[in-house]
Amino acid sequence: MDEAVERETPDLSQAETEQKIKDYNGQINSNLFMSLNKDGSYTGFIKVQLKLVRPVSVPSSKKPPSLQDARRGTGRSTAVKRRTSFYLPKDAIKHLHVLSRTRAREVIEALLRKFMVVDDPRKFALFERTERHGQVYLRKLSDDEQPLKLRLLAGPSEKALSFVLKENDSGEVNWDAFSMPELHNFLRILQREEEEHLRQILQKYSRCRQKIQEALHACPLG
Repeated sequence: MDEAVERETPDLSQAETEQKIKDYNGQINSNLFMSLNKDGSYTGFIKVQLKLVRPVSVPSSKKPPSLQDARRGTGRSTAVKRRTSFYLPKDAIKHLHVLSRTRAREVIEALLRKFMVVDDPRKFALFERTERHGQVYLRKLSDDEQPLKLRLLAGPSEKALSFVLKENDSGEVNWDAFSMPELHNFLRILQREEEEHLRQILQKYSRCRQKIQEALHACPLG
């Protein structure tokens, strides 16, 4: 469920920030602590889940080490000129060490650098995910919002707050925004996926057919 309401975050005094950080660090079971700096800013970690439905592009001469598993699954790639397009592993997760003043747009750019993605950062958006009363809510962060501040105010609970990177649209894909080589590459990827899906279906029904035939042979006549 999407929620477009802007979140108002309170301005904390240094004493309030220090207490919040102390409370936060006391609730986590890892070494991903937050640290207060002398200037009143603070540093800490945010975890971002990647939920991308379209392929991304990287330089064809490079392959992000964190995407090696994709070669065994959905990560099929085809070089087009100087780019390679493929699907990131579903639900990949990345921890980032950021400052309290780091903006959402900078987080997106950092994530793309980590995965060596050369697509325009404006194609992506950072979302805040919350769970309340059994319902899931998603809110797109504005470019200037500060994810670490949101993390501190919400506490470490993933249900209270988590971050998700998605495509920056909520409707139909604007295919006109892609170049011809990218569109041809997408068609090749989709064709491979369709062939793989068809192969899996045929295998499934072949096994079912075999089991039915075995059951028929095992049943006594009469």
